[in-house]
Amino acid sequence: MSAGTKTPTDPAGRRVLSAALFASAPAEVLDFLLPLWAGSTLQAGASVVGALIAFEAVLSLIVRPLAGELADRFDQRRVAAAGAGLYALSFAGYALADSLPVAFAAAGLGGAGGALFWVALRAWTGQEARDGDGTAAYGKLLSAEGQGAFVGYLVAFSLLERTGYPVLFWLGAAACVLAMALLLRGPGRAPARPGAEALEAEGPLGPGTAERRLLPLMVVSAVTAAAEAGLWMLLLLRLQGDLGLSPNAIALVFAPGFVVFVLLPEHAHHLTGRLGRTPTMAASFAAGALFAAGLAVVSTPLAIAAFWTVAAACFAAQIPVEQATVAAASGGRIGRGMGLYETARLAGVVVGPLVMGVLYEELGWVAACAAAAATSAVGAVVVPFAVRVLRLPPEENKAGTAAPAGAGAGAGPETVHMTEDGEDMDTSKPEPAQPSAESALGPKEHARKERRDWYIHTAAFALGQLVLWALDSSWLVWQITDGSVPDDQRGPLVWLGRIWLTIWVIDTLWSWSYTIWPREKKAKS
Repeated sequence: MSAGTKTPTDPAGRRVLSAALFASAPAEVLDFLLPLWAGSTLQAGASVVGALIAFEAVLSLIVRPLAGELADRFDQRRVAAAGAGLYALSFAGYALADSLPVAFAAAGLGGAGGALFWVALRAWTGQEARDGDGTAAYGKLLSAEGQGAFVGYLVAFSLLERTGYPVLFWLGAAACVLAMALLLRGPGRAPARPGAEALEAEGPLGPGTAERRLLPLMVVSAVTAAAEAGLWMLLLLRLQGDLGLSPNAIALVFAPGFVVFVLLPEHAHHLTGRLGRTPTMAASFAAGALFAAGLAVVSTPLAIAAFWTVAAACFAAQIPVEQATVAAASGGRIGRGMGLYETARLAGVVVGPLVMGVLYEELGWVAACAAAAATSAVGAVVVPFAVRVLRLPPEENKAGTAAPAGAGAGAGPETVHMTEDGEDMDTSKPEPAQPSAESALGPKEHARKERRDWYIHTAAFALGQLVLWALDSSWLVWQITDGSVPDDQRGPLVWLGRIWLTIWVIDTLWSWSYTIWPREKKAKS
């Protein structure tokens, strides 16, 4: 690996994670607000709203393969910055929209921007993560996305009734501009394998080898994503219709699982690295099957919350492994591989709700749950074959890393093109012996890093508490000033603030423990 390679713990990596946080906050909220905004502001009917959402999704599907090619030919951070810029224009369009043509234009910009941003960002993560840290790097990225969604929903639920949609859209545009600025900071660099040279990475079997080997895994990802998205939609409708829960009550049902999904990915690689990629993905799909089957027999919000929390923990472990596997098997074209992966999952998310909705209307809730459970169970059975077809180096499963030398994920220019070429593989063998930047941290350096991360977390916590205080929804302020929260002030924001306080306290104890009791960052075995 070249000495100049960055990792997600380096300044460039931290800027990428921050950009993911800032962009995911408005993007996640938009998925929730777009139907409500179109219906209330533009007086659009259900069919028009569906067409608006479908237009954004279809355009994103079309652009994703192109985004993968661009990520392989140009600096991935610059490509992602272009996506963030389109995201910003999209939110500005929604803020200014007073007619359906403008809304459709904004949706198109958002679809294209999302494709460029996320494909390029995931390609950068796979390219820049050092050997042995592929799964950990994708876990950090997924955690940043979850944190952004958490902040986005907190701001949206706090300001929507007071300011209306335009202010939220302008805030989303500003967040995306900030993400773009973060990605443009620092010098650009040539892609690790530009243009024609990337074709050499396909090996003696010729162009398209990596894509053909990835096809079974792409099918598994698309089909299981379809089942998950469809079941998610039906579960929301069931909680609201059959159980009569309010939106705030529904949010409380999903909150524990959401917290797990935000916090776990960054640390799950310690376990998944020992299990290996195949057992991790198979266990996750099996958990998805149990979750879907369990929903068919339970009906209380508490039981649903418990099932969802377990499933969210498995998904938080599985998704980084899945992404790192795609990066490792992309034959030196990580951008193309990520473009195919994103396209497959998005296709499933688009088709799944439609198919599951028809199944629900024709056969009922139990049949829909059974179909989702069967789909996930098939995924658990098929995924070992899908991974075996990739022909990744066998030592990968022993080490539990998602990016062994020569596999393409997180490898430098010297090792990426070795994936398919058996003769050249030996020249990259010494690479795994090099420790990653994170595993090489000594006690003092590790303690310093933990303190630096704590400062960032504390600044975000203080800002969030300030917003909650301004909205009379800070549990901490009420406890300090009045000793308890008045009944008329209780609500989801107070509850979320209390959870956030608990997380911050745990983070404080953990982070400063390295200063009080210095210890090395253990290398991953």
